[in-house]
Amino acid sequence: MDIFTIIKLFGGLAMFLYGMEVMGDGLKNASGTALKNILGKATQNVVMGVITGMVVTAVIQSSTATIVLAVGLISADILNLKQAVSIVMGANIGTTITAQIIRLMDIESSGSMVLEFFKPDTLAPIAITVGIILIMFVKKHSSKTTGEIFVGFGVLFTGLLSMTAAVKPLAQSEGFIDLMQRFSDRPMLALLIGLVVTVIVQSSSATVGMIQAISVTGAMSFNLVYPLIMGINLGTCVTTAMVCSIGSSKDAKRTGIVHIVFNVVGTVLFMVGMAVIKGAGGFPNLWGSVVNSGGVADFQTLFNLVTAIVLIPFSSLLVKLSLHIIKSDIVETEDRADLVAPDEKLYQIPAMALDEANKAICHMGEVANKNYKRAIKLITNFEEHRVKVILDNEEKLDMFTDTMDGYLVNLSKHVETDHDNQHINIFMQASTNFERIGDHAINIMEIAQEMNSNKINFSEQAFKELNLVIEAVNEITENTVDAFRALNSGLARNIEPLEEVIDDMIVTLKNRHVNRLKEGECTTRAGITFVDLLTNIERIADQCSNIALLILSSHDMSILGNHHSYLKELHKGEDTNYAIELEKRKEQYITKLKSL
Repeated sequence: MDIFTIIKLFGGLAMFLYGMEVMGDGLKNASGTALKNILGKATQNVVMGVITGMVVTAVIQSSTATIVLAVGLISADILNLKQAVSIVMGANIGTTITAQIIRLMDIESSGSMVLEFFKPDTLAPIAITVGIILIMFVKKHSSKTTGEIFVGFGVLFTGLLSMTAAVKPLAQSEGFIDLMQRFSDRPMLALLIGLVVTVIVQSSSATVGMIQAISVTGAMSFNLVYPLIMGINLGTCVTTAMVCSIGSSKDAKRTGIVHIVFNVVGTVLFMVGMAVIKGAGGFPNLWGSVVNSGGVADFQTLFNLVTAIVLIPFSSLLVKLSLHIIKSDIVETEDRADLVAPDEKLYQIPAMALDEANKAICHMGEVANKNYKRAIKLITNFEEHRVKVILDNEEKLDMFTDTMDGYLVNLSKHVETDHDNQHINIFMQASTNFERIGDHAINIMEIAQEMNSNKINFSEQAFKELNLVIEAVNEITENTVDAFRALNSGLARNIEPLEEVIDDMIVTLKNRHVNRLKEGECTTRAGITFVDLLTNIERIADQCSNIALLILSSHDMSILGNHHSYLKELHKGEDTNYAIELEKRKEQYITKLKSL
């Protein structure tokens, strides 16, 4: 093999790997939302989970990517460990689809136009041509994604053809044939080679593709192929262990453990089974038989399919084993804010990463609202142990805001559309607004501490009025979280009228309190404290208004950056729906306040 042949071989390998990457990215981008829905609906039924993992992997052409997505969805509480385990089992079967596609190299057209069309040297240029047309001349994002799939497919086969052409002359090399024979006689060495190459290439499908390319030399016997496939299967475990161990939850790490145990057990069972059959003289014509591209694909599929069938009944045992290896922490769960940013592994499918960011920020809003409600309760029923809970959760809110900002900034490097970038901007602003609700909760808590320390009390009338405005603020905070959860513009439009009513209520309460001060019904110190409390409550409603405008901006980008002008137009009263909702809220709260 001269230097030029080596250059062609590695050039073909580079094109093959790049084609797989481009095609896989295109498939993931095209099916991001659908993949999330499919994975999220994986049931407790292990067989359905296996089928789900198989289908998803067949679509995105990577078992590692499927496992990474499963790990990300565990972190997002969409999947539990048992569901993820079944998906992992299915992923091993789904990854064999790539080899089955590559077996098209074995097609002999024999003059048939139909068969000639499906040969790789015909499909590759057609796919690249179609892909380039879609990317360069059709100005739609969906067309670009589809074009990437076609280009990736074409480049993959072009690289494969280049590798095949480079190694084909080796069929006449006695040295190469002798080397293949030596590997055939040493199955453990062949297994090790398959493992090492897979770890280096970081793709079992690519390594199997290389074996299929080399098979054109006619030097690949079944004695050599089966341990190589076993080694490739073990090599994927190393990649999985790496991606599942970095910055992931305990269940995510357990998923990696299950994948490793699953593949190791399957490999050991097959290697022992093969040795027993061979030693007993079974299938004497099989071991030395020449294996072509289709034979490699069929054995890989058979191996993964049989392993899954054998181990499916033991899935619960695998889960228990992973729980034993990665033990749970014993934590105090009462009132504990569990704020975790989505797993960065979801960056592989930006649409899914954005959706999980929305859910994480929504949960942040729930935590901030709970902190506010705890702080309000301290005004009438001060409990010192609740102060620590509020402070701990506020610290988590602050840390989560910073983490979420970093997550969204990094996510912006993976999205391709202006629409997604605008959503990232909206989410960053929303997390800041929810965090400020938490800040005002701390201020209210400090007011409660001061009231407790200095024995400050409000009048009975003040408490009646305060409770009514608190009822309104409770409603607006809950509605805001609900609206943000679904980015629901209808719910968001109803927030501003309620916020305007809360502003009017606050003004009324402050005026009444000034009158009570004048008439000596309240001390000056209590009066200042009451006004300070009302100010923080009002600002919480203001944050809800800001978030509502961000939700509306996600549907109408003209509102983004023009909040003041938008509100000014609303407050003119010319919007019929706004006016109707405003009157409804006035009847609900202002009328009731006047009766107190």
